[in-house]
Amino acid sequence: MDYPALERAARREDAAEVMRHAAAELRHIASGHSPLRAVRHPLGFVCLPLLRDGPYGVCVHVFGVSGSGEPPGTPQDGPPVPDVHSHSWELTSTVLYGRLGNRRMRVRERAEEPTHRVFEVHSDPSGVDEVRPTRRLVSCLPGAEQTSVRGQTYALPAGEFHTTVVPGGHPTATLVLGRTVPGRADLSLGPLQAPGHRMVRRMCDATQTARIARAVLRRMHEPGPEPPG
Repeated sequence: MDYPALERAARREDAAEVMRHAAAELRHIASGHSPLRAVRHPLGFVCLPLLRDGPYGVCVHVFGVSGSGEPPGTPQDGPPVPDVHSHSWELTSTVLYGRLGNRRMRVRERAEEPTHRVFEVHSDPSGVDEVRPTRRLVSCLPGAEQTSVRGQTYALPAGEFHTTVVPGGHPTATLVLGRTVPGRADLSLGPLQAPGHRMVRRMCDATQTARIARAVLRRMHEPGPEPPG
């Protein structure tokens, strides 16, 4: 996979080119011949990790997948966690189908009356995330929300606190490009007195992974809301 070419296509909002790349990768996974396995993320979506190459990463994020790996459109174990977080990497994401909202949060340091504590998230290749409290206390208020539909691309800089919202809980998938920024950490906000804890990313088996990829491909070829002209 040519990350720079895909990033250029996404940033110029060449949806057809991005969709072509995504479909090619998904067809390989759906065939059952790929060693890739889907991963259940603690924030309530399934991740298909297409590329990990140094500071670069490409994933398909699928919202609306049950714990058994049933196709998008079946009930989830529960709604996605409305977690306020920021990434250690620059995010460029194109919606493959459905709608996805991102609400930027106004976070202020050294607030006189803090509402949240900042936590660092340390991810281990084994699939365990260590969520460690820091001394940073902040206030957090909701900011502007941006909703993107099929074919639209949005970007978030590293370090920007936000939440992800799936309007109505409808099936949605995005192709996500990430470029790690040196010196940044993955962060989340939590209660002031909350202790550190662990989150586990559960891996799907080969059958579930292929089923999810096939379902995403079907959804990509169904008619859906188009971006405004």
